[in-house]
Amino acid sequence: MNTATREAPAVQTQTPLIDVDHVDVYYGAFHALHSVSYRIFPGEIVSLLGGNASGKSTTMKTLLRIVRPRSGSITLDGQDVSRWNTEDVVRRGIASVPEARRVFPELSVEENLLVGGYTRRLSRGQLLKQARQQYEMFPRLGERRRQQAGTLSGGEQQMLAFARALMSQPRLICMDEPTMGLAPIVVEQVLESIERINRELGIAVFMVEQNVELALSIAHRGYVLAHGVVELEGSAAELKADPDVQRAYMGFRL
Repeated sequence: MNTATREAPAVQTQTPLIDVDHVDVYYGAFHALHSVSYRIFPGEIVSLLGGNASGKSTTMKTLLRIVRPRSGSITLDGQDVSRWNTEDVVRRGIASVPEARRVFPELSVEENLLVGGYTRRLSRGQLLKQARQQYEMFPRLGERRRQQAGTLSGGEQQMLAFARALMSQPRLICMDEPTMGLAPIVVEQVLESIERINRELGIAVFMVEQNVELALSIAHRGYVLAHGVVELEGSAAELKADPDVQRAYMGFRL
């Protein structure tokens, strides 16, 4: 894995793929997100950083239309999608790799992949052709395509979750804690896979991650959330060098 922070693609003169502007989210009377704004440009890896209860998962659920904002706007390619449902945004190119992977344990690897392509309304033969493309990217899945997903290792299940997301041919994949609960050697493999998806396929990645040092090692840019507020934003290099980030999230004593 390349542990150096990466330069952002030269795309930020373009229209943002995602533009979230002053979004407020409530759970009943609880104000979960306070005027949250961020942008994701085509081809970027953007990390959303913060501790427990900072609002990271709510931010991602709002983008995926699982949670609806009370105010503010969300645009995709310049079009307001604030009132769209989840299936609509998936069809327009946003896929999800949920926390804890959430593969279908009783289904085979291949069946899990076919589920991932359901929004594209293709024939079974076309979907199987797409599944073969995933086996080329993740050969281990090809070796285990008839195996029940619940019997895979944690790292293999994460690869399956990535491949399942790719079946919808997304332009952006939202990843919620992709390294959670994995052994260090598997974490390295997962991060290498994220880099490869971004580099070889040109797919943007929006990654929620508690391990700030690891997240910034592959990200182009990042945002830091605390108590539902965006407190910091910048390039990965800028955030990695920020004394507040080092002190709060990276265990450095300055």
